[in-house]
Amino acid sequence: MGEVEQEQEQEKTMGIWEHVGELRNRLFKAAIGFAVTTAIGFAFSDYLVKLLALPIGGIQAMTSIEVTENVNIFMRVSLLAGFILALPWILWQIIGFILPGLLPHEKRWLMIALPTASLLFISGVAFGFFVMMPAALQFLTSFMGIKTQVRPNNYFDFITSLMFWIGVSFETPLLVYVLAKFRLVSARQLARQWRIAVVVIAVIAAVVTPTPDPFNMSLLMIPLLILYGISILLASIARRGEAQESTSATVKDAKIVKPSS
Repeated sequence: MGEVEQEQEQEKTMGIWEHVGELRNRLFKAAIGFAVTTAIGFAFSDYLVKLLALPIGGIQAMTSIEVTENVNIFMRVSLLAGFILALPWILWQIIGFILPGLLPHEKRWLMIALPTASLLFISGVAFGFFVMMPAALQFLTSFMGIKTQVRPNNYFDFITSLMFWIGVSFETPLLVYVLAKFRLVSARQLARQWRIAVVVIAVIAAVVTPTPDPFNMSLLMIPLLILYGISILLASIARRGEAQESTSATVKDAKIVKPSS
């Protein structure tokens, strides 16, 4: 009996180390992919910097006062571009690690989540650049009528952080869908707690939005509230699809099992 228990313990230990090895392999592949896409970002950084500087009037509207300032913005923009390009690959590595432990129907919806996550993040980045940035910059640069001398380091730190965190916040519907699939949340719970959600969204908007005025906060709050409504709908769809799959599986089992004569 002791030998059997010892063998079972060894199998468990081997299984854990196999998972650790697989995780390390996936993380290494994700890091390599991010390094490659960041190198691509380096190649196009000059164009990207000029593009991101358009809302402020171009790079000629800014003045560097530190020796390393231009290098810092080069690195920051390249890293953001590399992350956006590498996001599908990074998500694929995460999915590849957890995929073997999922059921067939769970694998299907998880594969759908991969392009959806990338699309939502890019949509958030685009919203931050085309909608939030012009309104925020107009308010900040004209506040109290004081002329603003824009520094590149401060400007690109501000714009890349804004775009990144808005992109992350746009992932909310997908996150809620996954949580609903794992039965951690439900559409009914989300609908009942809408008041708390409004407060949380207001706090997120206050933190992410670079200006304290209600106009710019509402620019971010409105799409986040819409996304919360979409999250409730997706949570309902997730549970409904789960119920249908369970019913169909029961029907199949009933057809297979025939009464004995």
